[in-house]
Amino acid sequence: MDSADSLDTMKSQQTTQTMKPATAAKKLGVYLEATPAEFQAGVVSRAELNELQTNPPEWLRELRRNGPHPRPVVAEKLGVSISGLARGGVTDPLTTEQIETLLTDRPEWLEKERATQAEVRREATRIKEKNAALGAQTGPSHA
Repeated sequence: MDSADSLDTMKSQQTTQTMKPATAAKKLGVYLEATPAEFQAGVVSRAELNELQTNPPEWLRELRRNGPHPRPVVAEKLGVSISGLARGGVTDPLTTEQIETLLTDRPEWLEKERATQAEVRREATRIKEKNAALGAQTGPSHA
C-alpha cells in the first residue's frame, strides 16, 4: 500500500467516524433520555453532529431552551460544580423552569455552593496570575 492509498483510507475513515448517541448528546449539551427515540437508537456521524450543531432541528432547540437539562448544564446555569449539585441533593436532570425557581428561591445549599464555586474560580485565577508572573520573571529557559 503506497502513501496515496493510506491517505485515501484515512480520508474515508474520517468521513465515516461515528459516535454513540450518549456521546453526541453530551457534545450537544442535552439529556439523552429526552431526545427522540430515533436519535437514541442510532449512531451519529461527525457530519451529522456538525449539522445538528449548525442547524439544530426543533426538538434540539426545544431541549436546549426548556430541558430537561443534563447535570453539567444544570451546574453551569446555577453557577455551581456538579459535585455541588450532588451535595445539594440535585441528582436528576432539571427543566429550565426548575432552574429558574432555584435561582429565584436561592436555597441555602445553592448560596453555599455558589460561594464555594466563586472561591475556586478566584483561587484558579490567582494561581494562573502567579504562574504568569513567575514565567515573566524567569524568561525563556536557555537549556
